[in-house]
Amino acid sequence: MALKATVFKVELDIADMDRHYYQQHALTLAQHPSETDERMMVRLLAFALNASDSLAFSKGLCVDDEPELWDREPSGEIRLWIEFGQADEKWLRKAAGRAREVQLFAYGGRSVPIWWHQNAQALERYRNLKVIEIPEAQVKAMATLVGRSMKLNCSINEGQIWLSNESDSVLIEPVVLKPSLQ
Repeated sequence: MALKATVFKVELDIADMDRHYYQQHALTLAQHPSETDERMMVRLLAFALNASDSLAFSKGLCVDDEPELWDREPSGEIRLWIEFGQADEKWLRKAAGRAREVQLFAYGGRSVPIWWHQNAQALERYRNLKVIEIPEAQVKAMATLVGRSMKLNCSINEGQIWLSNESDSVLIEPVVLKPSLQ
């Protein structure tokens, strides 16, 4: 018998001083049975950093030719394609060819520098790709905020992100491994 996704309801208040974006989002996140709380929170962080009226979670891990998070034009053109983890270069090439901008949120602790060393040279050619590392301790701290129903505040200022609920706050300081050259 196949396991079903766990559904999380999130009220996310975003105050992004870097982009001058201030909005509340009511989100429903489906956590695949194989997905950890850490990975789900990295997805939520990526949403907060790129939030817009048209940014949406796709069918995710179940669909091979879509990103898990994307922003599409009304015409169907993909404005932003967001990936997670330590993606394969071939997959990122496909994304870079289909979208105006691609972001990869890399996480996984000590394995990220190894992955980056093996892939950095190949990924340099993709001008529309940005690679962002979320440090392991910060990913683990974000996971402590997980609940089936979450009310989270996200404040973004000068590249620092504070993610908090009623009782706890987490400081996230992403490391840009590769900026987009567009």
